[in-house]
Amino acid sequence: MDNLIIVTGLPRSGTSMMMKMLEAGGIAVITDKQRQADEDNPNGYFELEQVKEIKRDRSWLDSSTGEAVKMVSMLLYNLPLDREYSLIFMKRNLDEVIASQKVMLARKGEIPSADDEKMKQLFSKHLSEIDAWLSEHKNFKILYINYDEVVKLPQETAENIQKFLGRGLNIDSMIKIVDHSLYRQRSTGPSSGTEAGESDLSEDDNEKIREQLSSLGYM
Repeated sequence: MDNLIIVTGLPRSGTSMMMKMLEAGGIAVITDKQRQADEDNPNGYFELEQVKEIKRDRSWLDSSTGEAVKMVSMLLYNLPLDREYSLIFMKRNLDEVIASQKVMLARKGEIPSADDEKMKQLFSKHLSEIDAWLSEHKNFKILYINYDEVVKLPQETAENIQKFLGRGLNIDSMIKIVDHSLYRQRSTGPSSGTEAGESDLSEDDNEKIREQLSSLGYM
Protein backbone atom coordinates (compact mmCIF):
# COMPACT_ATOMS: atom_id res chain seq x y z
CA MET A 1 0.00 0.00 0.00
CA ASP A 2 1.41 3.41 -0.99
CA ASN A 3 1.96 6.03 1.71
CA LEU A 4 0.24 9.39 1.74
CA ILE A 5 2.55 11.84 -0.06
CA ILE A 6 2.92 15.18 1.71
CA VAL A 7 4.48 18.15 -0.06
CA THR A 8 5.71 20.44 2.69
CA GLY A 9 7.96 23.37 3.56
CA LEU A 10 7.56 27.07 4.24
CA PRO A 11 5.11 29.13 2.17
CA ARG A 12 6.76 30.41 -1.03
CA SER A 13 9.31 27.59 -1.16
CA GLY A 14 7.88 25.90 -4.26
CA THR A 15 5.26 23.61 -2.72
CA SER A 16 2.53 24.57 -5.20
CA MET A 17 4.88 23.98 -8.12
CA MET A 18 5.78 20.58 -6.69
CA MET A 19 2.11 19.64 -6.33
CA LYS A 20 1.52 20.56 -9.96
CA MET A 21 4.56 18.51 -11.00
CA LEU A 22 3.23 15.47 -9.14
CA GLU A 23 -0.18 15.88 -10.76
CA ALA A 24 1.45 16.12 -14.19
CA GLY A 25 3.47 13.02 -13.37
CA GLY A 26 0.32 11.01 -12.73
CA ILE A 27 -0.12 11.29 -8.95
CA ALA A 28 -3.63 12.06 -7.70
CA VAL A 29 -3.54 15.30 -5.71
CA ILE A 30 -5.94 16.18 -2.91
CA THR A 31 -7.37 19.67 -3.25
CA ASP A 32 -10.76 21.26 -2.68
CA LYS A 33 -9.92 24.14 -5.08
CA GLN A 34 -11.30 26.66 -2.60
CA ARG A 35 -8.19 28.82 -2.89
CA GLN A 36 -8.17 30.12 -6.41
CA ALA A 37 -5.14 30.94 -8.55
CA ASP A 38 -3.98 34.54 -8.29
CA GLU A 39 -1.00 36.75 -9.07
CA ASP A 40 1.12 35.04 -6.42
CA ASN A 41 0.30 31.51 -7.63
CA PRO A 42 -1.01 31.81 -11.20
CA ASN A 43 -0.98 28.03 -11.65
CA GLY A 44 -3.02 27.37 -8.51
CA TYR A 45 -2.41 26.61 -4.83
CA PHE A 46 -3.37 22.90 -4.74
CA GLU A 47 -4.60 23.15 -1.15
CA LEU A 48 -7.10 21.37 1.07
CA GLU A 49 -8.70 23.51 3.78
CA GLN A 50 -9.10 20.48 6.06
CA VAL A 51 -5.32 20.29 6.36
CA LYS A 52 -5.37 23.38 8.58
CA GLU A 53 -7.58 21.46 11.04
CA ILE A 54 -5.33 18.39 11.22
CA LYS A 55 -5.02 18.69 15.00
CA ARG A 56 -8.80 18.32 15.42
CA ASP A 57 -9.93 16.41 12.34
CA ARG A 58 -7.85 13.65 10.77
CA SER A 59 -10.70 11.77 9.14
CA TRP A 60 -9.61 12.66 5.61
CA LEU A 61 -6.31 10.81 6.05
CA ASP A 62 -7.98 7.41 5.87
CA SER A 63 -9.08 7.89 2.27
CA SER A 64 -5.88 9.53 1.00
CA THR A 65 -3.48 6.60 0.62
CA GLY A 66 -1.12 7.01 -2.32
CA GLU A 67 -2.29 10.54 -3.07
CA ALA A 68 -0.47 13.85 -2.56
CA VAL A 69 -1.49 16.68 -0.26
CA LYS A 70 0.13 20.02 0.54
CA MET A 71 0.84 20.91 4.17
CA VAL A 72 2.89 23.77 5.63
CA SER A 73 5.78 22.39 7.72
CA MET A 74 4.50 23.86 11.00
CA LEU A 75 1.52 21.47 10.82
CA LEU A 76 3.58 18.30 10.50
CA TYR A 77 3.78 18.03 14.29
CA ASN A 78 0.03 17.34 14.36
CA LEU A 79 0.10 14.27 12.11
CA PRO A 80 -0.79 10.97 13.80
CA LEU A 81 2.35 8.89 14.21
CA ASP A 82 0.68 5.50 13.80
CA ARG A 83 1.02 5.54 10.01
CA GLU A 84 3.73 6.12 7.41
CA TYR A 85 4.20 9.15 5.17
CA SER A 86 6.35 10.07 2.17
CA LEU A 87 7.43 13.70 2.55
CA ILE A 88 8.72 15.90 -0.25
CA PHE A 89 10.18 18.76 1.76
CA MET A 90 10.83 21.92 -0.26
CA LYS A 91 13.73 24.14 0.82
CA ARG A 92 14.58 27.60 -0.51
CA ASN A 93 16.96 30.44 0.29
CA LEU A 94 15.27 32.22 3.20
CA ASP A 95 15.97 35.69 1.82
CA GLU A 96 13.90 34.68 -1.22
CA VAL A 97 11.19 33.09 0.93
CA ILE A 98 10.81 36.20 3.06
CA ALA A 99 10.87 38.55 0.06
CA SER A 100 8.17 36.49 -1.66
CA GLN A 101 6.06 36.30 1.50
CA LYS A 102 6.25 40.09 1.90
CA VAL A 103 4.95 40.61 -1.63
CA MET A 104 2.10 38.19 -0.96
CA LEU A 105 1.26 39.82 2.39
CA ALA A 106 1.23 43.27 0.80
CA ARG A 107 -1.27 42.12 -1.82
CA LYS A 108 -3.48 40.79 0.98
CA GLY A 109 -3.18 44.04 2.94
CA GLU A 110 -1.25 42.30 5.75
CA ILE A 111 2.08 43.06 7.38
CA PRO A 112 4.84 40.63 8.42
CA SER A 113 4.94 39.36 12.01
CA ALA A 114 8.50 40.67 12.42
CA ASP A 115 11.24 42.40 10.45
CA ASP A 116 13.19 40.46 7.81
CA GLU A 117 16.15 39.48 9.99
CA LYS A 118 13.91 38.31 12.83
CA MET A 119 11.72 36.25 10.49
CA LYS A 120 14.82 34.74 8.90
CA GLN A 121 16.07 33.74 12.34
CA LEU A 122 12.70 32.27 13.33
CA PHE A 123 12.28 30.32 10.10
CA SER A 124 15.85 29.03 10.29
CA LYS A 125 15.28 27.72 13.81
CA HIS A 126 11.94 26.22 12.82
CA LEU A 127 13.49 24.36 9.90
CA SER A 128 16.28 23.03 12.12
CA GLU A 129 13.78 21.90 14.75
CA ILE A 130 11.38 20.23 12.33
CA ASP A 131 14.27 18.46 10.59
CA ALA A 132 15.46 17.12 13.95
CA TRP A 133 11.92 16.06 14.92
CA LEU A 134 11.39 14.24 11.64
CA SER A 135 14.69 12.40 12.00
CA GLU A 136 13.47 10.98 15.31
CA HIS A 137 10.32 9.49 13.75
CA LYS A 138 11.00 6.64 11.38
CA ASN A 139 7.50 6.65 9.91
CA PHE A 140 8.52 9.65 7.77
CA LYS A 141 10.34 8.88 4.53
CA ILE A 142 11.78 12.19 3.34
CA LEU A 143 13.11 13.68 0.12
CA TYR A 144 14.52 17.19 0.51
CA ILE A 145 14.42 19.31 -2.65
CA ASN A 146 15.84 22.80 -3.14
CA TYR A 147 13.66 25.16 -5.14
CA ASP A 148 16.52 26.53 -7.26
CA GLU A 149 17.59 23.00 -8.19
CA VAL A 150 14.09 22.28 -9.53
CA VAL A 151 14.36 25.34 -11.77
CA LYS A 152 17.91 24.55 -12.91
CA LEU A 153 17.60 20.76 -13.15
CA PRO A 154 13.94 19.84 -13.68
CA GLN A 155 14.60 16.47 -15.32
CA GLU A 156 17.01 15.35 -12.59
CA THR A 157 14.51 16.51 -9.97
CA ALA A 158 11.65 14.60 -11.60
CA GLU A 159 13.76 11.46 -11.86
CA ASN A 160 14.75 11.75 -8.18
CA ILE A 161 11.08 12.02 -7.22
CA GLN A 162 10.23 8.95 -9.28
CA LYS A 163 13.00 6.98 -7.56
CA PHE A 164 11.92 8.23 -4.12
CA LEU A 165 8.27 7.30 -4.62
CA GLY A 166 9.03 4.05 -6.39
CA ARG A 167 6.31 4.70 -8.91
CA GLY A 168 6.37 5.24 -12.65
CA LEU A 169 5.82 8.93 -13.43
CA ASN A 170 5.44 10.96 -16.62
CA ILE A 171 8.81 12.69 -16.45
CA ASP A 172 8.33 14.73 -19.62
CA SER A 173 5.06 16.21 -18.34
CA MET A 174 6.64 17.02 -14.97
CA ILE A 175 9.48 18.91 -16.63
CA LYS A 176 7.07 21.08 -18.62
CA ILE A 177 5.52 22.39 -15.39
CA VAL A 178 8.70 24.19 -14.33
CA ASP A 179 8.24 27.84 -15.33
CA HIS A 180 11.41 29.95 -14.99
CA SER A 181 9.39 33.16 -15.25
CA LEU A 182 7.75 32.46 -11.86
CA TYR A 183 11.13 32.52 -10.09
CA ARG A 184 10.62 36.19 -9.25
CA GLN A 185 12.45 36.77 -5.97
CA ARG A 186 16.06 35.76 -6.38
CA SER A 187 18.84 36.23 -3.87
CA THR A 188 22.47 36.75 -4.79
CA GLY A 189 23.59 35.76 -1.30
CA PRO A 190 24.92 32.31 -0.37
CA SER A 191 22.65 31.61 2.61
CA SER A 192 20.09 28.83 2.22
CA GLY A 193 18.62 29.67 5.60
CA THR A 194 18.80 26.13 6.96
CA GLU A 195 21.58 26.62 9.48
CA ALA A 196 20.87 25.42 13.00
CA GLY A 197 19.59 28.11 15.34
CA GLU A 198 21.55 29.03 18.45
CA SER A 199 18.64 28.24 20.77
CA ASP A 200 15.23 26.61 20.77
CA LEU A 201 12.17 28.51 19.67
CA SER A 202 10.18 30.00 22.53
CA GLU A 203 6.38 29.94 22.55
CA ASP A 204 6.44 33.63 21.58
CA ASP A 205 8.68 32.74 18.63
CA ASN A 206 6.33 29.97 17.55
CA GLU A 207 3.39 32.33 17.84
CA LYS A 208 5.09 34.82 15.51
CA ILE A 209 5.59 32.03 12.97
CA ARG A 210 1.99 30.89 13.30
CA GLU A 211 0.81 34.50 12.93
CA GLN A 212 2.81 34.93 9.73
CA LEU A 213 1.57 31.63 8.28
CA SER A 214 -2.00 32.50 9.21
CA SER A 215 -1.75 35.90 7.53
CA LEU A 216 -0.51 34.13 4.41
CA GLY A 217 -3.49 31.75 4.55
CA TYR A 218 -1.69 28.52 5.45
CA MET A 219 -2.90 27.99 9.04
